[in-house]
Amino acid sequence: MTDPKTLAETLRGLHNGEMLVLPNVWDAASAEIVVAAGFPAIATASAAVSAMLGYPDGEGAPWREMFAAAARIARVVPVPVTVDAEAGYGLAPGEFVDRLLETGAVGCNLEDTDHRSGGLADADAHAERIAEIRSAATGTGVPIVVNARVDTFLGDRGIPEPDRLAETVRRGRLYREAGADCVYPIGVRRRDDLAALVTELGCPVNGNVGEELDLAALRELGVARVSYGPRFYRAALEGFRTAIGNLVG
Repeated sequence: MTDPKTLAETLRGLHNGEMLVLPNVWDAASAEIVVAAGFPAIATASAAVSAMLGYPDGEGAPWREMFAAAARIARVVPVPVTVDAEAGYGLAPGEFVDRLLETGAVGCNLEDTDHRSGGLADADAHAERIAEIRSAATGTGVPIVVNARVDTFLGDRGIPEPDRLAETVRRGRLYREAGADCVYPIGVRRRDDLAALVTELGCPVNGNVGEELDLAALRELGVARVSYGPRFYRAALEGFRTAIGNLVG
Protein backbone atom coordinates (compact mmCIF):
# COMPACT_ATOMS: atom_id res chain seq x y z
CA MET A 1 0.00 0.00 0.00
CA THR A 2 2.03 2.97 -1.28
CA ASP A 3 -0.54 5.23 -2.95
CA PRO A 4 -0.57 8.45 -0.85
CA LYS A 5 -4.30 9.00 -1.21
CA THR A 6 -5.06 5.45 -0.08
CA LEU A 7 -2.65 5.79 2.85
CA ALA A 8 -4.27 9.06 3.92
CA GLU A 9 -7.76 7.61 3.71
CA THR A 10 -6.61 4.58 5.68
CA LEU A 11 -5.12 6.78 8.40
CA ARG A 12 -8.30 8.85 8.63
CA GLY A 13 -10.40 5.71 8.91
CA LEU A 14 -8.29 4.51 11.84
CA HIS A 15 -9.66 7.44 13.88
CA ASN A 16 -13.12 5.85 13.85
CA GLY A 17 -13.92 2.60 15.60
CA GLU A 18 -11.26 0.87 17.68
CA MET A 19 -8.98 3.32 19.51
CA LEU A 20 -5.81 4.04 17.54
CA VAL A 21 -2.72 3.53 19.71
CA LEU A 22 0.47 5.14 18.42
CA PRO A 23 3.77 4.33 20.19
CA ASN A 24 5.73 7.27 18.74
CA VAL A 25 8.98 6.50 16.93
CA TRP A 26 12.14 8.43 16.10
CA ASP A 27 13.93 6.53 13.33
CA ALA A 28 13.53 3.74 10.79
CA ALA A 29 14.57 0.99 13.20
CA SER A 30 12.04 1.97 15.88
CA ALA A 31 9.33 2.28 13.20
CA GLU A 32 10.04 -1.23 11.96
CA ILE A 33 9.68 -2.57 15.50
CA VAL A 34 6.28 -0.91 15.88
CA VAL A 35 5.03 -2.26 12.54
CA ALA A 36 6.32 -5.75 13.34
CA ALA A 37 4.29 -5.65 16.57
CA GLY A 38 1.14 -5.16 14.49
CA PHE A 39 0.35 -1.46 14.87
CA PRO A 40 -1.54 -0.12 11.83
CA ALA A 41 0.13 3.29 11.58
CA ILE A 42 3.33 5.09 12.55
CA ALA A 43 3.65 8.45 14.31
CA THR A 44 6.85 10.33 15.00
CA ALA A 45 7.63 12.40 18.11
CA SER A 46 9.33 15.73 17.43
CA ALA A 47 11.10 15.75 20.81
CA ALA A 48 12.60 12.34 20.09
CA VAL A 49 13.51 13.04 16.46
CA SER A 50 15.10 16.41 17.23
CA ALA A 51 17.07 14.92 20.14
CA MET A 52 18.24 12.05 17.93
CA LEU A 53 19.46 14.67 15.43
CA GLY A 54 21.21 16.68 18.15
CA TYR A 55 18.80 19.61 18.49
CA PRO A 56 16.36 20.83 21.15
CA ASP A 57 12.62 20.33 20.76
CA GLY A 58 10.37 23.26 19.92
CA GLU A 59 11.46 23.76 16.30
CA GLY A 60 15.11 23.81 17.32
CA ALA A 61 15.96 21.41 14.49
CA PRO A 62 15.99 22.54 10.85
CA TRP A 63 12.81 21.44 9.11
CA ARG A 64 14.77 19.81 6.29
CA GLU A 65 16.47 17.48 8.76
CA MET A 66 13.20 16.69 10.51
CA PHE A 67 11.48 15.87 7.23
CA ALA A 68 14.49 13.84 6.05
CA ALA A 69 14.16 11.73 9.19
CA ALA A 70 10.45 11.27 8.45
CA ALA A 71 11.27 10.20 4.88
CA ARG A 72 13.64 7.50 6.13
CA ILE A 73 10.85 6.19 8.35
CA ALA A 74 8.19 6.24 5.63
CA ARG A 75 10.53 4.44 3.23
CA VAL A 76 10.78 1.30 5.37
CA VAL A 77 7.17 0.81 6.52
CA PRO A 78 4.07 -0.25 4.54
CA VAL A 79 1.59 1.59 6.79
CA PRO A 80 0.51 5.26 6.97
CA VAL A 81 2.97 7.64 8.63
CA THR A 82 2.01 10.82 10.45
CA VAL A 83 4.68 13.36 11.35
CA ASP A 84 4.88 15.52 14.44
CA ALA A 85 5.52 18.73 12.50
CA GLU A 86 5.47 20.99 15.57
CA ALA A 87 4.02 24.37 14.50
CA GLY A 88 4.83 23.87 10.83
CA TYR A 89 8.30 25.44 10.83
CA GLY A 90 7.07 28.72 9.38
CA LEU A 91 6.54 27.13 5.97
CA ALA A 92 3.81 28.55 3.76
CA PRO A 93 0.80 26.19 3.68
CA GLY A 94 1.36 25.00 0.11
CA GLU A 95 5.06 24.38 0.66
CA PHE A 96 4.37 22.64 3.95
CA VAL A 97 1.99 20.20 2.28
CA ASP A 98 4.37 19.57 -0.62
CA ARG A 99 7.35 18.93 1.66
CA LEU A 100 5.28 16.68 3.93
CA LEU A 101 4.06 14.57 1.03
CA GLU A 102 7.59 14.34 -0.36
CA THR A 103 8.58 12.43 2.79
CA GLY A 104 5.93 9.80 2.11
CA ALA A 105 3.93 10.80 5.18
CA VAL A 106 0.20 11.44 4.91
CA GLY A 107 -0.57 13.03 8.27
CA CYS A 108 0.79 15.61 10.67
CA ASN A 109 0.51 17.11 14.12
CA LEU A 110 0.24 20.90 14.13
CA GLU A 111 0.52 22.61 17.51
CA ASP A 112 -0.70 26.08 18.42
CA THR A 113 2.41 27.18 20.30
CA ASP A 114 4.27 30.17 18.90
CA HIS A 115 7.87 29.04 19.33
CA ARG A 116 9.20 32.54 18.77
CA SER A 117 7.30 34.01 21.71
CA GLY A 118 6.98 30.86 23.78
CA GLY A 119 3.25 31.42 24.27
CA LEU A 120 0.19 30.35 22.36
CA ALA A 121 -0.48 31.46 18.81
CA ASP A 122 -3.59 33.50 18.12
CA ALA A 123 -6.35 30.91 17.78
CA ASP A 124 -8.04 32.53 14.78
CA ALA A 125 -4.77 32.89 12.92
CA HIS A 126 -3.85 29.29 13.66
CA ALA A 127 -7.28 28.11 12.48
CA GLU A 128 -6.79 30.05 9.26
CA ARG A 129 -3.44 28.34 8.77
CA ILE A 130 -5.05 24.93 9.25
CA ALA A 131 -7.71 25.86 6.69
CA GLU A 132 -5.02 26.89 4.20
CA ILE A 133 -3.14 23.64 4.75
CA ARG A 134 -6.36 21.69 4.27
CA SER A 135 -7.03 23.57 1.04
CA ALA A 136 -3.49 22.97 -0.21
CA ALA A 137 -3.79 19.26 0.56
CA THR A 138 -7.10 19.07 -1.27
CA GLY A 139 -5.38 20.63 -4.25
CA THR A 140 -2.82 17.81 -4.33
CA GLY A 141 -5.52 15.14 -4.26
CA VAL A 142 -4.11 13.69 -1.01
CA PRO A 143 -6.42 14.29 1.98
CA ILE A 144 -3.70 14.46 4.64
CA VAL A 145 -4.82 13.85 8.21
CA VAL A 146 -4.33 16.89 10.44
CA ASN A 147 -4.09 16.33 14.19
CA ALA A 148 -4.51 19.79 15.71
CA ARG A 149 -2.61 19.97 18.99
CA VAL A 150 -4.03 22.40 21.54
CA ASP A 151 -1.38 23.45 24.07
CA THR A 152 -3.57 25.22 26.63
CA PHE A 153 -3.02 22.60 29.33
CA LEU A 154 0.76 23.05 29.21
CA GLY A 155 1.58 25.06 32.30
CA ASP A 156 4.05 27.43 30.63
CA ARG A 157 1.66 28.65 27.93
CA GLY A 158 0.05 31.35 30.04
CA ILE A 159 -3.50 30.01 30.43
CA PRO A 160 -4.69 30.03 34.08
CA GLU A 161 -5.74 26.57 35.23
CA PRO A 162 -9.44 27.45 35.77
CA ASP A 163 -9.66 28.70 32.16
CA ARG A 164 -7.90 25.84 30.41
CA LEU A 165 -10.88 23.62 29.73
CA ALA A 166 -13.03 26.35 28.18
CA GLU A 167 -10.15 27.71 26.12
CA THR A 168 -9.28 24.23 24.87
CA VAL A 169 -12.88 23.71 23.74
CA ARG A 170 -12.90 27.10 22.00
CA ARG A 171 -9.65 26.46 20.18
CA GLY A 172 -10.46 22.85 19.37
CA ARG A 173 -13.77 23.81 17.77
CA LEU A 174 -12.07 26.49 15.69
CA TYR A 175 -9.45 24.05 14.45
CA ARG A 176 -12.01 21.38 13.71
CA GLU A 177 -14.13 23.82 11.71
CA ALA A 178 -10.99 24.84 9.82
CA GLY A 179 -10.45 21.27 8.64
CA ALA A 180 -8.59 19.39 11.38
CA ASP A 181 -9.45 15.70 11.54
CA CYS A 182 -8.57 15.20 15.19
CA VAL A 183 -7.98 17.52 18.17
CA TYR A 184 -5.11 16.82 20.53
CA PRO A 185 -5.36 18.54 23.94
CA ILE A 186 -1.90 17.61 25.13
CA GLY A 187 -1.14 17.62 28.84
CA VAL A 188 -4.64 16.75 30.11
CA ARG A 189 -4.14 14.65 33.24
CA ARG A 190 -7.58 14.56 34.88
CA ARG A 191 -10.17 12.07 33.72
CA ASP A 192 -13.03 14.55 34.18
CA ASP A 193 -11.30 17.15 31.98
CA LEU A 194 -10.72 14.70 29.16
CA ALA A 195 -14.26 13.35 29.40
CA ALA A 196 -15.60 16.90 29.07
CA LEU A 197 -13.38 17.56 26.06
CA VAL A 198 -14.50 14.40 24.25
CA THR A 199 -18.12 15.45 24.80
CA GLU A 200 -17.76 19.15 24.02
CA LEU A 201 -15.56 18.81 20.94
CA GLY A 202 -17.69 16.12 19.35
CA CYS A 203 -14.90 14.90 17.09
CA PRO A 204 -11.96 12.48 17.29
CA VAL A 205 -9.78 13.40 20.27
CA ASN A 206 -6.15 12.42 20.87
CA GLY A 207 -5.34 11.58 24.50
CA ASN A 208 -2.30 10.63 26.57
CA VAL A 209 -1.91 7.98 29.24
CA GLY A 210 -1.31 9.13 32.80
CA GLU A 211 -2.07 8.42 36.45
CA GLU A 212 -5.85 8.66 35.96
CA LEU A 213 -5.79 7.68 32.30
CA ASP A 214 -4.58 4.24 31.34
CA LEU A 215 -5.53 2.73 27.99
CA ALA A 216 -8.70 1.19 29.41
CA ALA A 217 -9.85 4.55 30.78
CA LEU A 218 -9.08 6.32 27.51
CA ARG A 219 -11.03 3.72 25.59
CA GLU A 220 -13.98 4.03 27.99
CA LEU A 221 -14.01 7.82 27.54
CA GLY A 222 -14.25 7.48 23.77
CA VAL A 223 -10.77 8.77 22.92
CA ALA A 224 -9.99 8.09 19.26
CA ARG A 225 -6.21 8.19 19.33
CA VAL A 226 -3.43 7.80 21.91
CA SER A 227 0.08 9.24 21.65
CA TYR A 228 3.15 8.58 23.78
CA GLY A 229 5.50 11.34 22.57
CA PRO A 230 9.19 10.77 23.38
CA ARG A 231 8.46 8.30 26.20
CA PHE A 232 9.83 5.21 24.46
CA TYR A 233 12.84 7.06 23.05
CA ARG A 234 13.80 8.15 26.55
CA ALA A 235 13.25 4.64 27.90
CA ALA A 236 15.51 3.24 25.17
CA LEU A 237 18.24 5.74 26.05
CA GLU A 238 17.89 4.91 29.73
CA GLY A 239 18.37 1.23 28.92
CA PHE A 240 21.46 2.10 26.90
CA ARG A 241 22.77 4.31 29.72
CA THR A 242 22.33 1.47 32.19
CA ALA A 243 24.10 -1.01 29.91
CA ILE A 244 27.02 1.37 29.38
CA GLY A 245 27.20 2.04 33.12
CA ASN A 246 27.46 -1.71 33.72
CA LEU A 247 30.52 -1.81 31.44
CA VAL A 248 32.40 0.78 33.46
CA GLY A 249 30.93 0.08 36.89
